[in-house]
Amino acid sequence: MTRAGFDALDTELRTLKSVERPAVIKAIAEAREHGDLSENAEYHAAREKQSFVEGRVKELESILGRAEVIDPTRLSGTIKFGATVTLIDEDTKEERTYQIVGEPEADIERGMLNIRSPLARALIGKDEGDSVEVRTPGGEKSYEIVSIRFV
Repeated sequence: MTRAGFDALDTELRTLKSVERPAVIKAIAEAREHGDLSENAEYHAAREKQSFVEGRVKELESILGRAEVIDPTRLSGTIKFGATVTLIDEDTKEERTYQIVGEPEADIERGMLNIRSPLARALIGKDEGDSVEVRTPGGEKSYEIVSIRFV
């Protein structure tokens, strides 16, 4: 994963541990003071949130513990993990830029392309000027690689 992706997940983990966890514990304690727990909606909601927070903490600890941080600025050459690639859709002539990142940090709306996606897999190993064919749910798409940067 990239340094930015690692840092974002690490920040989320610290927030869950230092802000969310104590808030949930306080909400559970307050809900218990209201009496009968079997019909106490606040208690059940707080317990459900606690379950979510603890699950996410475990997930993030696992991801971060296994993460290998790669610095894309030290790479060059053909497209590989960490590359920022500018493409032109050969049908619509629309230009898009994506950075190929790990699954936990992928966000297509921000141009962060999951390395396991069909487009990323098609791009790996290609050079500027190459064309790639990608099978998408909407049919075959063709892209021309305009530029490759490692930033």
